Order: sequence, then C-alpha cells, then structure tokens
Amino acid sequence: MENFLFCLNATMPVFLLMVLGFFFRRINLIDDHFVAQANKFVFAVPLPLLVFKDLAGSDFHTTWDGRFVAFCFLVTLASILLAFVLSLFFRKKVSQGEFIQASYRSSAAILGVALIMNIYGDADMGPLMIIGSVPLYNIMAVVVLEFFKPGHGKITMALIFKALKGVITNPIILGILAGLLWSLLSIPQPAVMSKTIAYVSNLATPLGLLSMGASFDLKKCSGSLFPAFVCSFMKLVGYAALFLPLAVSLGFRGSQLVAILIMLGSATTVSCFVMAKNMGHEATLTSSVVMITTLGCAFTLTGWLYILKVFAFI
Repeated sequence: MENFLFCLNATMPVFLLMVLGFFFRRINLIDDHFVAQANKFVFAVPLPLLVFKDLAGSDFHTTWDGRFVAFCFLVTLASILLAFVLSLFFRKKVSQGEFIQASYRSSAAILGVALIMNIYGDADMGPLMIIGSVPLYNIMAVVVLEFFKPGHGKITMALIFKALKGVITNPIILGILAGLLWSLLSIPQPAVMSKTIAYVSNLATPLGLLSMGASFDLKKCSGSLFPAFVCSFMKLVGYAALFLPLAVSLGFRGSQLVAILIMLGSATTVSCFVMAKNMGHEATLTSSVVMITTLGCAFTLTGWLYILKVFAFI
C-alpha cells in the first residue's frame, strides 16, 4: 500500500499539471504563442540544466559499477531496436520517430531517483542507471527524430551529416557532456551557481507539462489511439517483462533491480514531447503516450514492485 500511494503521489500531480495546461488553453488563459515559446525555452535552457545538475551532482568515483552501467546501456539499446522494429508495422510513417522515442524513454531522472530514495533512503544505483541509459536516451532521440522528421525523403549523406550536427549541437546533449565532465573532474559548485541552476532546472517539468497539456488536441489524438496504446503497453509492461528476468538471472538485486525497473517501466518522460515538438514533429502521438503512461505507471510500477517483493528480489 505504501508503494502504491507513493506512485500515485509521484504520478498524479504530473498528470494533473497536463490537465491544467489543457484547461488553461481552453479558457484562453494561455495561447498558442505562449505554448510555442514555452516549448522552445524548456528545450533550450531548463532541460539541459536539469540533466547537467543530475550528472554533475553525483559522485561516480565511489559508487561506480561498470557491469551495472553496461547492462543498462545494452538493454536500453535493445529496447530502441525493438521499438524501431515495431514502428515498421504502422502505416503512418510520419509518427514512426515519435513512436520509437516515446516507447523507450523513461522518466528515469525525476521519478527513478525519487522512488529509489523512498525505498532505500538514498539514490544508490539511481545515478549509475542514469549514466547507462539517459545519455543514450537523448542521443538516440535526436537521431531518431531527425531521421524520421516529416517531409524527409531518402536517407542521404547530407541528411546523415545534418543529423550528426543536430546531435552535437543539441542543448540536452551538451548538458549531458558538461555534467559528465564536471563530475569526473570533481569540480566544486559554488552555492550561488548550484542554487541558480536548481531554480532554473526546476522549471523544466512544470512548464513542460503545462505547455504539453495546452498543446493536446483530442481530435488529433483519436487518430493515433492504437499506436499510442501499443507504445504505452511496451513502455509500462513489455520491456520490463522481457528484460527484468534477464536482470534477475544476472544477479542484480535490491536497488539495482529497482533502478532497472524504473528504466524499463516508468512513464514516458515529458522531454519526449518537448524534443518532438521542437524538432518538427506533430507530437500528438507523443503527448498521448505521456498522458497514458503517466496515469498508468502508478498501477503498473506498483504491480512490478509487488512481484519483485514477493519473490524477495528487493
């Protein structure tokens, strides 16, 4: 019951913020111009600072576990490849990039660390899971969204170079690289700097959620319900069912297993919508998946935790 209540407390405010954004747009408290500018701002400033803060503030020298990080990386890569294969079965190719991204990217940094701390009292394996998965999340998201952008024709060398340039100059990728370098060099952060970064990065989730809810179009959503539900099922159930048994067989237990569960089966992160929208996609499928998984993970995560607890794996 305690884990169930925690999941509800962690996910329902997120879902309600999207509902508020939808409501504010319908009563004209915010307009399309505000939503567009908010999306650009979140993509360029708060989100990169959020990933920088998460990575730069972790002490990897004392908690490094290369085997665990490698597992997170390889399973994330396998999930992306499986998402690509599944996306080939949908007729609407313009949504292919959105389907791939939304089905594998978890709310690892926000929900993951919070859940691990709630169970074990500290972040423990959370930062290492972030190292193994989140950089790959973001790098592959940029590549996927660039290659499958609406209007693109055949994949050419020019398109490949453009995608590589998009990866290198992407603000979120730059935030990850800066955070990794900062942590590896153990550079201290002055209080003024850390507090300012915290203030700005804290805008990422609420502002992103409000603008996403405001952009949500029920009429457009109705045309992508089937891929949205397939995508949501894979995000909340499919990948966890495939890879959790593998993690158990390799000997991962306790906070390691909880971190892997979050990586595989938590809600699709809000940054999926922000990235899709800012990289030329309609983002209707993405917003649908974020809303479905945000509501559903309160129940599915609780179920997975219960199963792991019954078998004494955590």
